[in-house]
Amino acid sequence: MQFKVVIPARYASVRLPGKPLLELAGKPMIQHVFQRGVESGASEVVIATDDQRIADVCRSFSADVCMTSDDHRSGSDRIAEVVSIRGWADDEIIVNLQGDEPCMPAELLHQVAQDMDSHDAAAVTTLSTGITDRNKLFDPHVVKVVTDAQGYALYFSRAPIPWHRDEFINSDTPLPANIGFARHIGLYAYRSGYLTRFVTLDHAPIERAESLEQLRVLWHGDRIHVSEAMIEPGHGVDTHDDLRRVSELLV
Repeated sequence: MQFKVVIPARYASVRLPGKPLLELAGKPMIQHVFQRGVESGASEVVIATDDQRIADVCRSFSADVCMTSDDHRSGSDRIAEVVSIRGWADDEIIVNLQGDEPCMPAELLHQVAQDMDSHDAAAVTTLSTGITDRNKLFDPHVVKVVTDAQGYALYFSRAPIPWHRDEFINSDTPLPANIGFARHIGLYAYRSGYLTRFVTLDHAPIERAESLEQLRVLWHGDRIHVSEAMIEPGHGVDTHDDLRRVSELLV
């Protein structure tokens, strides 16, 4: 099984401008992310950006950089352009590793790619981990997922799903023990051919409502297989607090 890792990286960020270039343990964050891709055993690791500053830094540590348009609305759109530029075959497995995940374990990159290789019915594969903390379940920044008996996604939401009608009436009760709540990990694998089609699909009403791109896949009748992560994912970087926490972890 071979796969490629593409890391979309943009300079603009409301909370952390220039985020890919912020220093973590003596290196720019994007270099840590790139190293996670290399450690995964991918046949190619490509950084996709529209910013020359990012490209110059990435090339300084010998990363493979693909310059893309500056009008992409999402990482998926940017990766689809990489597919076109590089002329990758439709059956190539691609892992989308976000550029603000310097602590994402390489094992999970390999796992999500392996799942894509193993599930012919899936258009996309992704990962999840269990939720046992009530605050995380009700946090809209934590995306939840519900799957069917075969592990295919039924729905993703920022709301607490499944909604336990009786238990959730009392806000002080612990999480029901007989329900497995799951947090979605924003790591995806797909084949080049599907990605090329996906970015041409109309945006879905539920996608806009939840601000979750993966709901477009389900809306148009395609399937997403979700596996439980073999190990816990690392911390991503969205805020200055995240930056300090991750810096300590990478020392």
